[in-house]
Amino acid sequence: MSVDGWNTVLVLGGIRSGKSEFAESLVSAAPVVRYVATAPEGDPEDTEWATRLAAHRARRPGSWTTEETTEDPRRLADVLGSAEPNELLLVDDLGGWVTVLLDPDHQPADDVATIAELAEAIRGCAARVVLVSPEVGLSLVPTTPLGRAFTDALGAANRAVADACDAVVLVVAGQPVWLKSPATATAPATEPSAPVTASTAAAAPVVASLSDSEPTPEVQLPDVLTPTPPAAPTAEAGNPWAAPTMALPMVSTGLVIQPGMELPMPDEYAGPQAVDRLATLDVPGAGLGVLDRVVGFAAATQGTSTPVAWASARVLLLHGDHAGGAAAGTVAGESARRAAQARAGQGALARLAAESGASLQVVDTPASAPIEDQPALAAEQVESALRYGWRLAEQAADAGVQLLVLGACGAGTEAAAAAVLAATAGAEPPSVLGRVITDSGEIDDAAWMIRCAAVRDALHRTRRSSRGAKDILAELGGGDVAVATGVLLGATARRVPVLLDGPVGLAAAMVSRDLAGQARHWCLLADHGGHPAVRLAADVLGLTPLLDLRMDLGEGANALVALPLLRSVLALSAALPVHPSLGGTDDTAPADDEPESTDPSYADPDLTEPDATEPDFAEPEPAGPGPASTGADEQPASGWRAG
Repeated sequence: MSVDGWNTVLVLGGIRSGKSEFAESLVSAAPVVRYVATAPEGDPEDTEWATRLAAHRARRPGSWTTEETTEDPRRLADVLGSAEPNELLLVDDLGGWVTVLLDPDHQPADDVATIAELAEAIRGCAARVVLVSPEVGLSLVPTTPLGRAFTDALGAANRAVADACDAVVLVVAGQPVWLKSPATATAPATEPSAPVTASTAAAAPVVASLSDSEPTPEVQLPDVLTPTPPAAPTAEAGNPWAAPTMALPMVSTGLVIQPGMELPMPDEYAGPQAVDRLATLDVPGAGLGVLDRVVGFAAATQGTSTPVAWASARVLLLHGDHAGGAAAGTVAGESARRAAQARAGQGALARLAAESGASLQVVDTPASAPIEDQPALAAEQVESALRYGWRLAEQAADAGVQLLVLGACGAGTEAAAAAVLAATAGAEPPSVLGRVITDSGEIDDAAWMIRCAAVRDALHRTRRSSRGAKDILAELGGGDVAVATGVLLGATARRVPVLLDGPVGLAAAMVSRDLAGQARHWCLLADHGGHPAVRLAADVLGLTPLLDLRMDLGEGANALVALPLLRSVLALSAALPVHPSLGGTDDTAPADDEPESTDPSYADPDLTEPDATEPDFAEPEPAGPGPASTGADEQPASGWRAG
């Protein structure tokens, strides 16, 4: 199930408000639902309560299964934690759960901790979950201690669960009011298709399928460049560093990319094990600091507690312009010049790629229309762009690439990304749009206001449109964000991690949540670059930037600056031995079978007179007019070979 991009929903409502019926309508089209009942049976002589429970049971389809957690309130967290990704759970309701929680027979040592455990279980639940809970915060304060204890505990539970859920809806007199959700779910609760379509609610796990009815037209992928570091400066100019290699042959796959795809997740155990292993290494000082997260990320994505440095990386530079006010303040043709510069192996991005030993692929994406007046792309263009991005990731994986670096250059990209964030995260355009800097280094406030107005008008134009992933890409995101989204999905499917850098990549990560929520777990953010949009998206996605360099070399270039540092950390963590105090070997100690030297000519260096012995190493001879070595047979110290 997917409620316009959210996979966990809390349904609140008063007594007889219709909250349970509304929650059931969210999952009514699903073929199989696991109904988790939390309310106790109550007094057998209470016929009115028995009638209520019977009415709830009568509404459940025969295909649903029922599971009760009334005996142990802690079991609800266990049920959520053990749920499979292809399951759909309906928990009804938290009021009954709190009743059991406060029962003296079930009273735990700390009910606050039990509520916190439930919230964490919801955050980590792999299944799709709808929870129902009474909203008692609008009523009078109860006059009895037991009543006050119930309302306090239920209020705390509702707040914790609402914070953990992706969406929250309040049902009043049968009418849903979304408190944390898309603005499009306004249909009556009795209509099963109000916030969720039947197709999305019943969507089976799908990664990709073949379409025989509509063959996908083959689009030639761009060349992959392998930049090499520049030679020493000479009198001659214009020597190219890179020559394009032949693009790998690709076959049209007819991919069907749709919401609710079940893609792989990183190894949940390897990451923590790798971080724990760091504490055992023979490292002086306090260790790697915050960069231990790099080790944990690499371990989870590689599926081993001893990850290795990424030997093969590829930069995907997405080039596509946005028309209209989104591009205010940019010089016409500047993005095309940057893309041509990268193709020629020149400019900051190509130089950094060469120094990092990364290949470079410049990708032209569809141009986007003015979002303030019309959709950025047609629906069929969005489908084609998603498949195109997926194929780019597949091509990289087939070539042995171990890390993708996502970058973008194009007029209006920041404004388009800001529009996507405003639609998906509820942000105001001015808060996610960075200042416009001219070529001379001055701040252009007039251009910034035009961009803000364009995003504002685009959001107003689409206020009644669906907030589904493909609709957002068509209305606001445009070609570069759509291709970037396809890259993230394809990389996730092939278990290739992605290093994000800049608003376009983060906007694509936000959109990808509705199509496959697993994609964000394969993303790493090296630096926020000072972009407010990147800061907001990273906070929503749970991506903590590793560095705070605040560089602005262009999207993708900032990540390449950090890449050698990340590789060094991984190489160090893989090579260092265990500390001798924890069972490791001390390489400095003499072996048992090697007696100390008895040679009378041996002298302790610390006790030798300065001129008593000859130096161990000869002094280097003065450099002559020619170079000491031609370098023809020399190899890079790192041993890395560009692919």
